[in-house]
Amino acid sequence: MNIVMLILVGLAALTAIAAIVGVVDAAQSRAWRRVAAERRRNWEMRQELIGHGSGGVDSWGDEYDD
Repeated sequence: MNIVMLILVGLAALTAIAAIVGVVDAAQSRAWRRVAAERRRNWEMRQELIGHGSGGVDSWGDEYDD
């Protein structure tokens, strides 16, 4: 009976931790998206300054249409 209780307590703890992580992640996601957008704008500006502009090519694509 003790091992069953230990397993149940462990599963309950994992479920509680997962719920807490999910709530915290959802609360912080907007701030992280803002940081990512700012970093991307900065990166794109640096690329333009050094002459590596997109030139109509999607920077996320693996293949180029040149």
